[in-house]
Amino acid sequence: MEAVMAAERALGNEPSDVSDQKIGYDIVSHDPKSGHLRFIEVKGRVWSAETITVTANEIRTALNQPDRWFLAIVYVNEGQAQQPEYIRQPFIQEPEFAEASRTLRVKDLLKP
Repeated sequence: MEAVMAAERALGNEPSDVSDQKIGYDIVSHDPKSGHLRFIEVKGRVWSAETITVTANEIRTALNQPDRWFLAIVYVNEGQAQQPEYIRQPFIQEPEFAEASRTLRVKDLLKP
């Protein structure tokens, strides 16, 4: 989380941790120049991890806020967080009725 908060501050934004609210993202980041908000879901993973899991709530929020919602993947190697990788609009369909989560391959998400 701190790596993404730092990256957002470096962009000139004002991030806040809202992860305890369970609203479909972990950080809300305000751009004071434009007034826009960024909703960021953070997935921290050990360096060797090949997948991440996203909840149905995160997917629905991403689909409902496609221009504001970002998935941030942060790899951690030997206790050091790497620079976040931001992914925009990673989802194209709603979760199934009984689907609680999806597991996604990181290498496919990070393809250009």
